[in-house]
Amino acid sequence: MLKENLQSVEKTIQAACDKSSRTRSDVTLIAVSKTKPVEMLQEIYDAGVRDFGENKVQEICEKYDKLPNDIRWHMIGHLQRNKVKYIIDKVCMIHSVDSYRLAEEINIQAKKHQLVMPVLLEINIAKEQTKFGVTKEDAILLAEEMAHLTNLKVEGLMAVAPYVENAEDNRKYFQEIRQLAVDIQHKNIDNIDMHVLSIGMTGDYAVAIEEGASMVRVGTGIFGSRNYGRK
Repeated sequence: MLKENLQSVEKTIQAACDKSSRTRSDVTLIAVSKTKPVEMLQEIYDAGVRDFGENKVQEICEKYDKLPNDIRWHMIGHLQRNKVKYIIDKVCMIHSVDSYRLAEEINIQAKKHQLVMPVLLEINIAKEQTKFGVTKEDAILLAEEMAHLTNLKVEGLMAVAPYVENAEDNRKYFQEIRQLAVDIQHKNIDNIDMHVLSIGMTGDYAVAIEEGASMVRVGTGIFGSRNYGRK
């Protein structure tokens, strides 16, 4: 069942790439595996997926040693400063940087491990009170503040668009994110690049790809409904 789900997602990604004159290699599929057991992740791994996204530090730590070591783990959920140290040497990218204080802590922990951590600025594109992220207006200021942090590298933007019944309703937000990335890139800020757009989830990733997504985060579309009661 999982492999069939993955094949369906891949077909949708390819169709969106074709529609927008992009190549499949332009888009990284991140399998969002939160609340899912390692057996399900292994099945998707065996089907060829190497990028997995988790929302909680604890889940990354629990799964990290139980799965192949060539998995690229993405921290896509809200990250507390006191938990950065637990994942700094386990993840390939932190998508959810929404404050200078968090960025500063990532920089401190990365320096201890002698690595440079790729990060994305999380943008609350629709200004939803229930979501984390900086506003579009504050994003450039945050990027400028982070420019001197030598042990992290800002590589782009991440956003969680509103939940909608019709994916087309989020197209405007994806367009805004893409334009914000262009605006920040034009500032030529040291240590700040904008080549990654982590936008699009199960309900709207095809539209996100059409609007320039370089990473899409698909959970339910691959693994089915989440099980929040799992122990």
